[in-house]
Amino acid sequence: MQYLVSVIDDKTNSATPDEMAAIKAFNRRIQAEGHWVFAGGLNAPSTATVIDNRGGEALFTDGPFVETKEYLAGFWVFEAPDLDVALKIAAEGSKACNRKVEVRPFL
Repeated sequence: MQYLVSVIDDKTNSATPDEMAAIKAFNRRIQAEGHWVFAGGLNAPSTATVIDNRGGEALFTDGPFVETKEYLAGFWVFEAPDLDVALKIAAEGSKACNRKVEVRPFL
C-alpha cells in the first residue's frame, strides 16, 4: 500500500544544511529498503496558482486560497505493507527533516 507523508512547516526554505543532509541520508536508506516511491520539496505557497474549472471556464488565481500559519512544504510517497510500518517510517522522516508530518493512505 502507498502512503502520502506530508511535511508541515511554517516558513519557506527553512531547512538547515544539517537537516538537508539528514533528509538525503533518510531518502537513500528508505530507497535501499524498498519503501521509496517519490519525494519532493515545494516552493512557497505564494508561488501557487489555484485553478477552478468547475464552471464553464477555468479560473486561475495567484497564491494560496486559504491563509494559514502552516502549509505543505514537501512530501514523500512511501510503499509499506501496512499503516504501522508507514507510521514508523514517517516518524523517522519527521526526525530527519525536523518538521511535523501527516500520514494518509492512498485510496
